[in-house]
Amino acid sequence: MTRKRWTAMAAFVVVISALAGAVALHPQEARIVAQAVAVQFVAPDLPQTPLRPAAAQAEPLIAAAESQVGVTLHYDPSYVRLAFPGGDVARDVGVCTDVVIRAVRAAFGIDLQVAVNRDMAQNFGAYPALWGLTRPDANIDHRRVPNLETLLRRAGAELAPASVPEDFAPGDIVTSRLPGNRPHIMIVSARVARDGTPLVVHNIGAGVRVEDALYDFPHVARFRLTPEVLAALSAISAQ
Repeated sequence: MTRKRWTAMAAFVVVISALAGAVALHPQEARIVAQAVAVQFVAPDLPQTPLRPAAAQAEPLIAAAESQVGVTLHYDPSYVRLAFPGGDVARDVGVCTDVVIRAVRAAFGIDLQVAVNRDMAQNFGAYPALWGLTRPDANIDHRRVPNLETLLRRAGAELAPASVPEDFAPGDIVTSRLPGNRPHIMIVSARVARDGTPLVVHNIGAGVRVEDALYDFPHVARFRLTPEVLAALSAISAQ
């Protein structure tokens, strides 16, 4: 990138950050706004930070999630008609759930689009009634955090709340709620910040990134894809 373009980018980010502050955004939300602008000039990269050892089943999940950094550069929650099974939006865009869906597909060959659809078809009342639907919609159901929370709970993946950062193992899936009760989901990386806090892989508004954001917003649930959980998800998908 040329020095002139760097200067333009820096000035643009400063302006956007100031505007974000002017409308009283949450500090983390203001950072996301600035990142969304910056990605127009330079793609994010993986941070060079220490690594923790990861369980065997977590390694491919983390690798598949982190491979999306620099590929999925934008956040777009638009409703899109998808293929089924294996449906996906364009790889350069997505939402937080797409990080998990793509990583689980690549790492384990498990299609959460199918798993959610099959489980909802047989147990529709077990899923949140938040969107006015009366039947499953394979285009969007799996891309909604509350539905993934429900599926993972039903598959036996939920863990007790974490009390210290060390409780979060690489590969854990964590959900939270942003201001306005907006749901979010992220995958715990093997990378850690200088203070030992686990970094997360997520797309919260500026494309897929690995960053120190685990504690940015209140947690709702924590899940772990053990061999038993993966077997349960595979069985659900095969119904």
